[in-house]
Amino acid sequence: MKLFRTISLIEGCSFLLLLLVAMPLKYYYSMPEAVSLAGMIHGILFIAYLSLSLSVAQKYNWPLSEWIIALVAGMVPFGFLMIDGRLKRAMKTTLATDAA
Repeated sequence: MKLFRTISLIEGCSFLLLLLVAMPLKYYYSMPEAVSLAGMIHGILFIAYLSLSLSVAQKYNWPLSEWIIALVAGMVPFGFLMIDGRLKRAMKTTLATDAA
């Protein structure tokens, strides 16, 4: 779950970088290569996010609704922050359960 949380944060930041830096560079300063590079990096991270979300959902027996929330959050700017909070709580619960 820690790897998923890390990838979630990196993927979310790459999405914001794509939207807030690369897109303006492309359209205002005629630098399409910014979107090409940022888009490729974001795409790779997004695929990792999707596959890790499925893996974590299966491992921790998430209900389908929880997994769908994670998927949608990966497509919304700043959605990664919502998922990060949920993952922090889930990790604390898992640690408390393992300790007991």
